[in-house]
Amino acid sequence: MTVSERTMQIEEQILSPYAALSKNTQGRDRFEPECDLRTPYQRDRDRIIHCKSFRRLKHKTQVFLSPEGDHYRTRLTHTLEVAQIARTIARALRMNEDLTEAISLGHDLGHTPFGHAGERALNELFPGGFRHYEQSVRVVEKLEKGGMGLNLTKEVRDGILCHTKGTEASTCEGRIVRIADRIAYINHDIDDAERAGVLKESDFPPEITQVLGAKRSERIDRLIHSVVETSRDGVLSMEPKVQTAFDRLHEFMYQSVYLNPYAKAEEKKVPFLIETLYQYLQKPENLPEDMRFIAEQDGYERAACDYIAGMTDHYAVQLFENIYVPKSWKM
Repeated sequence: MTVSERTMQIEEQILSPYAALSKNTQGRDRFEPECDLRTPYQRDRDRIIHCKSFRRLKHKTQVFLSPEGDHYRTRLTHTLEVAQIARTIARALRMNEDLTEAISLGHDLGHTPFGHAGERALNELFPGGFRHYEQSVRVVEKLEKGGMGLNLTKEVRDGILCHTKGTEASTCEGRIVRIADRIAYINHDIDDAERAGVLKESDFPPEITQVLGAKRSERIDRLIHSVVETSRDGVLSMEPKVQTAFDRLHEFMYQSVYLNPYAKAEEKKVPFLIETLYQYLQKPENLPEDMRFIAEQDGYERAACDYIAGMTDHYAVQLFENIYVPKSWKM
């Protein structure tokens, strides 16, 4: 018996009847021999961690555009916090932690530079619209490895696609990631907003703090405990009073931070920058060589959209400056 076969045997013995067992995966689009050390979901996790799109997350905005401070979240640190929360829930509910982690690590691979401001800009420009969760699937299916993609299992791709609004994931592990994503971003965005002086602890309505707590660690602990203690038979839920407080917290953050004119002052510059790059990159001579295969297969608009979505904040600004900002004459 190989190490991976032994791991799958252990999964069968200890995991919940509602867990997605590695041995039952619906597989990959392209056949590959199985690994003797790692299960299919472990291999997916490793492929995501080692891919270029994952590395670029460290320079993509979470909420505050290109923050100067060392302790503000980026899209990468957000991803790691989601993975930690999701694994905690998965372990407590005896779900497949490896599948949960793989989905968590891959869920934002297709996110644009400049956070949701960049996503909104591309959504306005690209025919058919742009949604980061669909782009994340496109990254792992087609854009990585020069058009080959990562060839991930169907369960991981399904979880990535369904990690936000709309259709729920087909696995409990994917549904855990959806909840973990929301728990993570609300609480770390509060932390960043307090650090930026946009929020104070005293600003929160008492109907939220009395149920969830006033501190970040208290809120996360309360929310995770509620999910673990209330979920039954593969159906995830929170206690009604906790869910109500959590929804109220989400509304409060929208009004206080996500729509705050001070916090979002720089975002008004994003649409012009994105549109300018989008138009520029649709000209064949301006598109990088490694994106030509996309243009040949799906057209230059799709290639420009894919290229911009993959940019970091820094690179998008640098490219814009190189193209349109005059440089000083050097003797």
